[in-house]
Amino acid sequence: MINKERLAETFRFLVETDSVSKEEGEICLKIQKIIESMGAETFVDLAAVKTGSDTGNFIAKFVGNTSAPPLLFNAHMDTVEPGRKIRPILQNEIFTSDGSTILGADCKSSIAIILEVLRVLQEHNVSHGPLEIVFTVCEEIGLLGAKNLDYNLLSAKVGYALDASDIDGIITRAPSSNKLEFKVHGKDAHAGAAPEKGINAIHIAAKAIAGLELGRIDRETTCNIGVIEGGHAANIVPNLVKVQGEVRSHDESKLADKTDEIVDAFKAAVDLMTTEASSNGFPFLEHSVTLDFPATHILETDPVVILAKSAASNLGRNLKTKMTGGGADANIFFQRGIITGVLGTGMRDMHTTRESVSLLDMVKSAELMLEIIQLHAMKSII
Repeated sequence: MINKERLAETFRFLVETDSVSKEEGEICLKIQKIIESMGAETFVDLAAVKTGSDTGNFIAKFVGNTSAPPLLFNAHMDTVEPGRKIRPILQNEIFTSDGSTILGADCKSSIAIILEVLRVLQEHNVSHGPLEIVFTVCEEIGLLGAKNLDYNLLSAKVGYALDASDIDGIITRAPSSNKLEFKVHGKDAHAGAAPEKGINAIHIAAKAIAGLELGRIDRETTCNIGVIEGGHAANIVPNLVKVQGEVRSHDESKLADKTDEIVDAFKAAVDLMTTEASSNGFPFLEHSVTLDFPATHILETDPVVILAKSAASNLGRNLKTKMTGGGADANIFFQRGIITGVLGTGMRDMHTTRESVSLLDMVKSAELMLEIIQLHAMKSII
């Protein structure tokens, strides 16, 4: 029932509409027009006040024609840079960009799939329960849309986010993440005439970072220092450096221990320099630790998993549960009591100019979503 050619055209239409984070207004209006033509009740919430986007999150509600409980489907409208003036190319059933931009399959392949399935439901009068569609803003810059979503507009307690690669997997475990920020304050001075009068903030931060174990710590834990900003010129001893990093783990105790280790390293580096070259209160450290997103852990026996696996089995496929190191809107939904598995669309090399997605994988993803909806309508699992 999935119309491959229409799915391709919908995807092309979506990626040719720019929607980098905080600029999702145009794509939101276009999606709203399409979905309202299907008779859905639509809402745009007030998340823009908090996210800084030019629109809020988009929510659509389809009444359904069975008495099954509501089922949620989610994707995000924003893309990363370089994501302007995307020119999609379809060759050998594979979509790519022209190489100068990302493709935007993350996450517009998901939106295209959801729109195609909704069209099929109507065209073929397919039985389905109430459906709640949530397209968020600013996912790529910290899940901000999901964090500021008006959850009063939702009633679903279960659902699926389409925001992964593997069409034969469902992500049931995702980590918690702490966001770390440090400001090392030193003292400026002329680097040639009087370097001894300065305290080099970059040097202090470098000592702290040099002693850290970064990257993959173990199967459950990762750590990264991703941003360093500081200094004004090569001939000035820098008086301030800002450092940003993160720690992720599926184990809360490991998350806390690794976070403490990094904080302690920066404190120790500042304390050492304070002992050796303290001057009028310098150097000193400011730091913050913020929970970026909470962990998701869905049991194998959860109805969301059983429903998706049963739907895949009906299609002659084997859907496997997976653990990821990434975060998604599903993490926030899970925190808010909406059990949300993450399904794949076939997208590859996301966030790069090599990004691609197979049209045939998109069709398979749409077929799985359609089968999930039909099986759910029977109320045999959820």
